[in-house]
Amino acid sequence: MLIEYFPVLLFILIGVAFGFVPMLAGKLVGPSRPDPEKLSPYECGFEAFEDTRMKFDVRYYLVAILFILFDLEIAFLFPWAIVLEEIGMFGFVAMMIFLGILVVGFVYEWKKGALDWE
Repeated sequence: MLIEYFPVLLFILIGVAFGFVPMLAGKLVGPSRPDPEKLSPYECGFEAFEDTRMKFDVRYYLVAILFILFDLEIAFLFPWAIVLEEIGMFGFVAMMIFLGILVVGFVYEWKKGALDWE
């Protein structure tokens, strides 16, 4: 009974080995030359000028949500376009309603100024 799970266990062990063996080899074989510049926090090529725990502007999150929204829209549009002939007019109307709701959200974001970055 347990012998049937041996391939799964073997697969897990090989996967863990592929993850840990290179890290362990790098740690053992790689050079360790600490330098204050290498250990300093990196922020876009210049010195950090604020605390790393600072609060982000809400617009950052709005842009992230907009990206997810339009990314999902594209993820729905490609399969829909492929099967459009099979689903007929009902599928077309359903997708137009979906796109209309997205456009209303986009116009709302635009009017609120979420897309204006200062």
